[in-house]
Amino acid sequence: MTIPELRALAMALPGSEEAPHFQYSSFRVGGRIYATVPPEGDRVHLFVDPTLGDGVAGCTPLSWGAKVVGLRVELAVAEREVLTRLLALAWRKRAPRRVQAQFDGG
Repeated sequence: MTIPELRALAMALPGSEEAPHFQYSSFRVGGRIYATVPPEGDRVHLFVDPTLGDGVAGCTPLSWGAKVVGLRVELAVAEREVLTRLLALAWRKRAPRRVQAQFDGG
């Protein structure tokens, strides 16, 4: 997957916005970050339960200091379907309920 493909998936989620976050790009919903892309553009950081990446190709735990805060996903390795699902889960974790209802169709 490429960054433009990832961007298209993220921006298709209701209420998503892209904004800078220090040197990174970030995807947000309701002002809350659910994914970041480092300047290298070869991976995405998703703020989801890190156990979702157990045994999944291209996924490793994402640490912030001593705390594991999500998953690091290598774009060249991860399967599109897996990355799409993880991106939606990260979005859902941060999205306000009214926005989630829009995504769920009511």
